[in-house]
Amino acid sequence: MAHRPAEADIVDTGSLTRRWIMYVLGIYILTLGVSLAIRAGVGISPQSSLTRTMTLVYTPLSQGTYNFMLELLMLFLTYLVLPKDFKLKNFAALIPAFVLAVFLDLNLKLTEFIALEDYYYRVALLVFADAALAFGLFLMIRANLVLMPIDMFVNTIFKRTGWKWGNIKTGFDCTLLVISALIGLAFLGEIKFIREGTILNAILVGQYIKLYFFLYRKLSARNAAPAAGNLEAAAE
Repeated sequence: MAHRPAEADIVDTGSLTRRWIMYVLGIYILTLGVSLAIRAGVGISPQSSLTRTMTLVYTPLSQGTYNFMLELLMLFLTYLVLPKDFKLKNFAALIPAFVLAVFLDLNLKLTEFIALEDYYYRVALLVFADAALAFGLFLMIRANLVLMPIDMFVNTIFKRTGWKWGNIKTGFDCTLLVISALIGLAFLGEIKFIREGTILNAILVGQYIKLYFFLYRKLSARNAAPAAGNLEAAAE
């Protein structure tokens, strides 16, 4: 799952059971962060803004369902971009996508009671939500298991074009924002869920992940130092 060299020293290569537990826990925390960001009501991520807008366009389907449909579309586009590299095992990406959809609907239900009026409290909730979302992503990166279809699609574009991964991800997110805005204008008469919090989300999530990487490396180095000292003492 680690798609960039900078993540190589972060991933867990140990027990598969432990990594799956970490991965599922990461999905849950990520969806909790997404749910809290939605409840903050000051703007949400590009992917969430699209799926959330769709719940207003056609209300019988849940946001988790729309999210799974988006992941399914991304898996199909992945095949179209690089069909020769597409393997049967790629369909395994739909399993965590389904789990994410279930957790998202669950957490949206559990956070229904949150309705903050004060703007600064809502921004504070968004800041906390982004921290949770980023920590969920960090755990999923650490687990180093199955890529979600959306990440798989971005990686496939990277392999097909050789463009910078960050530029592709930014372009992808902007495309989702444009689609969300157009759907909102066409069906609802206004743009929904794209606000100052959307920009804040784009900045904070990346910075939080960098912070978690830094803290993990710092903690690992600190734990490694006594172990190295014990080995040296044993050798004397």
